[in-house]
Amino acid sequence: MSARVLVVDDERQILRALRVLLGGAGFEVSTAETAQDALDKLTVRPPDAAILDLILPDGNGVEIARSIREWSEMPIIVLSAVGDEAEKVRALEAGADDYVTKPFGPDELIARLRAALRRTSSAPTEPVLRAEGLELDVAAHRVTVGGNEVHLTPTEFDLLRVLMLGRGRLLTHAALLREVWGPAYEHDTQVLRVHIANLRRKIEPERGSPRHILTDPGIGYRFAG
Repeated sequence: MSARVLVVDDERQILRALRVLLGGAGFEVSTAETAQDALDKLTVRPPDAAILDLILPDGNGVEIARSIREWSEMPIIVLSAVGDEAEKVRALEAGADDYVTKPFGPDELIARLRAALRRTSSAPTEPVLRAEGLELDVAAHRVTVGGNEVHLTPTEFDLLRVLMLGRGRLLTHAALLREVWGPAYEHDTQVLRVHIANLRRKIEPERGSPRHILTDPGIGYRFAG
């Protein structure tokens, strides 16, 4: 059964292009040109994923993402010409899973959408998380790289667990700090950078070229693999 995707954008040319692109990739596509139309369609027939423009005639994608997150964990990808880091952070903090800036590569958008859909279809409480030679056993509190056990501090273990559970998703500094350290540490990006550096030293095959924990400068980190 094809996954249904709602595309929200006030540019009809973009809507037409995405309908063709996504339809050709096997998705069922519906479109909306305003925030109100999008909210109506989300209510009447909830899709499996949403692609949202940031700027709309009667609202913005951040508001829609926040509304969706009140009742659904569907993948949300923000697609916008707005490249400002602050806007990216606002969208991600509102619940968006990813952010793609226009102009975009069609293959990249499809790949990110499919990755987001795979994440929601898998159980988030999986007791053993695996990625290219890296294995994290939640129940046993054990991490191995290439079959060899690696010692992590409790904080490093929790940070890696959060990153792996959100595989492929761009997690902001604030989101990671809140989840692992608590709200009081929300702005302490230095402590996060130190722990990320320690994690990379312990789990990355090539320390100078991270394969698992990728950096989005000024915004956050994404776990790949």
